[in-house]
Amino acid sequence: MLSIFNRNEYTSTEATDIVERIVYAYLKPLGFRKYGRTLHRFVDGDISQVVHLQNGCPQKGIYGVLWINLGIRVPESVERKFTIREPLKKYYQEYECNIRTTLGMYVDGKDTEYDLKKNPNKTGNDIVARLEKYVMPVFDTLNSRDAILKYRADYEKFDRINSDMRLLEDAMIYGRRGNIAEATRLFKAYYEKALKEYNEEFENGTKDYLKKGQTMVYYNTRTDEMETITATQRGYVTVYSANRGHLEYLEKLADELGITIS
Repeated sequence: MLSIFNRNEYTSTEATDIVERIVYAYLKPLGFRKYGRTLHRFVDGDISQVVHLQNGCPQKGIYGVLWINLGIRVPESVERKFTIREPLKKYYQEYECNIRTTLGMYVDGKDTEYDLKKNPNKTGNDIVARLEKYVMPVFDTLNSRDAILKYRADYEKFDRINSDMRLLEDAMIYGRRGNIAEATRLFKAYYEKALKEYNEEFENGTKDYLKKGQTMVYYNTRTDEMETITATQRGYVTVYSANRGHLEYLEKLADELGITIS
């Protein structure tokens, strides 16, 4: 019997619509609500959990593929405030989250995507199976501030964007709770870590790859002058361009939060 499914039957938008309906049918009973391509729910009052269906990337000329973006947003960790403004938005996008990954990165270890020319029903069912097996256990574990403070470090693959800022983001949670002593301790620990990284980069530089004949012009923070490097052969060159901008941001933030940095 010939299959009635024609792999060219749907446009990428129509295929994504079908996938979205299948995924939302699974997530809706779990408390998620649909806002465009974003499926969102609040836990612990105002912590967002997000599943976003991304149909290609037109800015880069990429069409016909689907990525599943995942995120968790803790308001104070994102806004860097101990007191959060009200009222809440109805929902937040994945890019507004501070704990982020994609389904491919989390499950496959690489940013795999779905081909929208293939059967969208099979694609939707595969996504649901992966969400159920791999993602919902993470969402159900990291579903409160207590759980995020305790277990976030156990999910490094789910936390591929801001994991290096965990100390700072945990400090914001303690600060919102009113535990200023612990917030201060964690903030200082993060600042000292950032300062150490800056000092190491200032002293030792970083390695940039240049092709033979390629020229780089940059500001050398050690000599306080502009420097031009032209590669005589392909390979890595040492660049002394340590930027104190992040430290200055932290110093300003500490002042706003009433935290004293020695």
